[in-house]
Order: sequence, then C-alpha cells, then structure tokens
Amino acid sequence: MKSEPIISASILSADFAKLGEEVRAVLDAGAERIHVDVMDQHYVPNLTFGPLVVEALRQAGITAPLDVHLMTRPVDMLIELFAKAGATSICFHPEASDHVDRSLGLIKHLGCEAGLALNPATPLDVLDYVWDKLDRILVMSVNPGFGGQSFIPSSLAKIQTLHKKINADYPNVVLEVDGGINPTTIQKVHEAGAQMFVVGSALFKAKNQNYSEVIHALKSLQI
Repeated sequence: MKSEPIISASILSADFAKLGEEVRAVLDAGAERIHVDVMDQHYVPNLTFGPLVVEALRQAGITAPLDVHLMTRPVDMLIELFAKAGATSICFHPEASDHVDRSLGLIKHLGCEAGLALNPATPLDVLDYVWDKLDRILVMSVNPGFGGQSFIPSSLAKIQTLHKKINADYPNVVLEVDGGINPTTIQKVHEAGAQMFVVGSALFKAKNQNYSEVIHALKSLQI
C-alpha cells in the first residue's frame, strides 16, 4: 500500500508581496514542505529567487523544510549560498554542472539533502554512478522555467521506472515530481510511484485561496 502523498508548496506561484503570510497559510493548511524554484535567466528564461529569500523565511520563523530547486548554470557557488541561507535540500539539473558527483558531494558536505532534477528529455543513465549520493530525485513533468504548465503524460513511464529501481536498490531515495500537479493529475502520478509532489499554481491560484480544500483534495487518493 502506498503512503499518503507529501505536498511541497512551490512559492513561485505565491503572492510575493506577502510571501511570509502565504507560506504560513499553506503550511497551516497541511503542506509539509516549501519548494523554492531558483531561476537564473540563463539555464531557463525567467529570473526568480536568491538565497536572501530563504534566509528571510528562516528569520521570519519558518521551520518547515525548504527545498531549493536550482534551475541555474553553474551551480556550485549557489549551492554554498543557499545552504548557508537555511536550505534543507538542494537539487540541480545534471546538465548544469560540469562535475555532477562533485556538486552532489558539496551539497552533502554542507549538511543538506542532495538531489538531481531530471527534465522530460533527460535520460535516466545520468544517475548510474551517483545513486549513493542521492537523497531525492525530482522528475520534471513539464519543461523547467515557467509555472502553470500542463503535465506531460510521458513522464509517467519515467516515474514508474525510477520507482522500481528505488524499491529494489535504494529505498531511502525520495521520488518527487514537479509540474502540472493538481487534484486531477496527482492520482496517476502517485500510482506510478511518486512520494512527494510539488504543487504551485493549483494551490496558490486556487479559487478563494482555499488552501486547506486543495490540499485535502490532493491527499484524498485511492491508496
């Protein structure tokens, strides 16, 4: 039997004018983690958060896990800055690092959970020699760089393949999915084997901003 899904709320879709209030609201509504999408206008077209945002959330008293997703190139300097700012976990795209093993090792050395983010067209063999350094794998079910995109159905096969590998050989690795997750799509993604779900626009742009209702719907799966 699969476990209840873990919800990581992506602040990319939040109201930046009241970010601390928004973060507290989704955590109070039942989200377990906060997802911070870092974009550099080079690896992806948009420009978003720096480490000061993570630091500000910590200073504001947010104690929930803060998951930093680096959509940047290069990554090593930002890994150090976000770890210092208070990140719980840091993941990056293997295409954005010249030395993936070294970058993962740096994350672990700095005391954070380490992960790789896999784009829709990224092959799984990029993981072959770094499984021992992974705490999580973030499957992108949209192309990175924009919020509000639709789920790419072909991602399900990748999730299923990774789920089988993790179950067989690396049970401590968390399988996370980011992109187009909402109360409609989450059932199939959960059935495919994902444990953690990044939810942005479906949560923060919900009608009447009823976060509790949305999170309840996300967690009300046939498990």
